[in-house]
Amino acid sequence: MDALAALLDGPRAQGAFLLRSVMRAPWSLRVVDEAPLTLVAAVAGESWLVVDSQPPLRLRAGDVAVLRGPEHYTAADDPATEPQIVIGPDQACRAPDSGPGGDYRDLGVRTWGNDPDGETVLLTGTYNLRGAVSERLLSALPPLVALSDAPLIPLLAAEVGKDEPGQAAVLDRLLDLLLTTTLRSWFARPDAMAPAWYRAHTDEVVGAALRLMHTEPARPWTVDALARATGVSRAALARRFTRLVGEPPMAFLTGWRLALAADLLREPGATVGSVAAKVGYGSGFALSTAFKRVHGVSPAHHRKHELAVHGIEQQDAVV
Repeated sequence: MDALAALLDGPRAQGAFLLRSVMRAPWSLRVVDEAPLTLVAAVAGESWLVVDSQPPLRLRAGDVAVLRGPEHYTAADDPATEPQIVIGPDQACRAPDSGPGGDYRDLGVRTWGNDPDGETVLLTGTYNLRGAVSERLLSALPPLVALSDAPLIPLLAAEVGKDEPGQAAVLDRLLDLLLTTTLRSWFARPDAMAPAWYRAHTDEVVGAALRLMHTEPARPWTVDALARATGVSRAALARRFTRLVGEPPMAFLTGWRLALAADLLREPGATVGSVAAKVGYGSGFALSTAFKRVHGVSPAHHRKHELAVHGIEQQDAVV
């Protein structure tokens, strides 16, 4: 596993919200759901995205945009069109300021809008679950990322209206694939300012060490063990890793393990001991000490808070 794959693990497990919107001008949607991550793909026509802190962005057919929450944004046929609908958490819709809204309605399977023959078609995928692992990558994104000529949009558009067995899983995978390819293309751009640990994946030695830590966090890694696995000396690995990533190997590994632990503690039946074993700590006490030092709260307190925030029933006590 690498950090880009880990970004999708939590949202993918929970299922992302996906909707096709079909609109005829004038139209304007104000989105205040504060989702951690939203993907908007333009299938047909032209539209505008206006993120509160950014200049307006025009989307044409084939364009895809990734929006990082919790900032609010507006999607419209024109930046000057006043919002007709406000979309809040859980995709709840209301008229702006309790005034009259547009004629927006259900238009079929996963389809919504103000006209079934509208000239503008958008696909919106919303990832609602934020985790400590995904935060490591989300924090590196600007509020709005946009790319043109995304090849997967037609395939996703063809599948979104189907109502067949297993269709939700198919759509989740396609949405994840579109998001992954978009982010990978974005970070490959010289002006994207990808985080140092992401860029370091291309280095023959440091990239190999990162993949080992990401894939096998439970192994008792030391700098010596990583150096042997990557075919260099201990000093060479430490020097090269620190230069490219910005921190020593063991400091990076600690951060990665504790981010994984924070996410794993949300899982049903998780205990501090079981999570400790999965992320490379010899005991629940050792994990608790490190976790509280970094996060400021105990793993048990973190789990209780996360379950309450996400409405997940706590099945077992954390011990």
